[in-house]
Amino acid sequence: MAKKDRTVDAAGEKDREKWMARFPVRLAAQPGVDRAVVLQAVKDVTAHCAHTGEHPRTAISEPDACAVQAAAVLVPADRAARARRHDAVVGALGSVRKRAGDVAGL
Repeated sequence: MAKKDRTVDAAGEKDREKWMARFPVRLAAQPGVDRAVVLQAVKDVTAHCAHTGEHPRTAISEPDACAVQAAAVLVPADRAARARRHDAVVGALGSVRKRAGDVAGL
């Protein structure tokens, strides 16, 4: 019986580690998020889960949804909007460059 409990604990720990690995990656991909925001959000999630003893998925949500929510709370709206505009311009320039390369046969 004790062996099964260790297996269940190990599976839960592995799932927690996967959640905690995915969350900062998804958060960093949000517009306007910098290193300080990622570190603060990871610190907040870790502290909450340590305090309550809950798994992050149960306490908060899926890492992707949590990343979107955390970015909305931690990133000022003007900085997120500026990052979205920047990403749109960079994407448009990349598209033009690709089309020009296709036309030139490069």
